[in-house]
Amino acid sequence: MDALDREILFHLQQDGRLTNVELAKRVGLTPPPCLRRVKRLEEAGVITGYRAVVDPETMGRGLEVLVDVEIYAQDRKSFEEFEDTVASYDEVVEFRRMYGRPDYFLRVAVADHAAYEAFLTGRLSCLPAVLRLESHLTMKKIKTNG
Repeated sequence: MDALDREILFHLQQDGRLTNVELAKRVGLTPPPCLRRVKRLEEAGVITGYRAVVDPETMGRGLEVLVDVEIYAQDRKSFEEFEDTVASYDEVVEFRRMYGRPDYFLRVAVADHAAYEAFLTGRLSCLPAVLRLESHLTMKKIKTNG
């Protein structure tokens, strides 16, 4: 990957809907070699997809909560069941297993505080593997990539 490929990636990350003609113009290429480079980046797995960035507020998910989760489970079956269950929750928009503590990190998007309380008390904290939950509310988003 060279500087031109990185510039193509930069522009596509800013606006994935750029036409090939516009992208080529921005990076100083003619359309055919620009398209070949984009296709090569896709085939190499550098570009893994294109998506729409949706405003959570307009979708009724204006409250985002970051949740640290520690679990009791030490056996594979228990933590796999926990992961499968939590991954199936529509409110969970990001779910990571961590090294060290906490065991898991969740990003939960809901309408408001009442919806989060209902999710936390009615679904998440009821799971048998859960040892401890810690919720973090964002004061201000400073930087986000999509």
